[in-house]
Amino acid sequence: MKKAVIGVMVASSLLVVLSASVFSTLVLASPAPQFGRSSKEDKTRLLTGKVLDGGDNPLPNAVVYLTNTHTRSVKTYIVGPDGAYRFPALQPTVDYEVYAQYNNRKSGTKTVSQFDDRSQVYISLKIDTKADAK
Repeated sequence: MKKAVIGVMVASSLLVVLSASVFSTLVLASPAPQFGRSSKEDKTRLLTGKVLDGGDNPLPNAVVYLTNTHTRSVKTYIVGPDGAYRFPALQPTVDYEVYAQYNNRKSGTKTVSQFDDRSQVYISLKIDTKADAK
């Protein structure tokens, strides 16, 4: 009788160990990427946009400033004839501030929030290029 009880206990213990092993394998398996996106695309985001005047015309040679609000590091981009700018590989867990400058005039500052889950963000930056009326 004792041997039968010990055998049942050993079999029960073995079943618990095997169940835990199967469960941990299922839990640790990573899910497949969704909607055809690779894991690299999921890790960074892209900020694009245009620098425009009050009439929605591009401002070539404007400088766009992108500030990482965590480290305060700044990246710059000099726009081409179409006024477009591009900042790839931004961290999704960091807030960024972006603004443009053209002929000593500055656009408003816009924020790219870490709570915005888009992988691509487009922001137009407008600069009033008209002379101050006095």
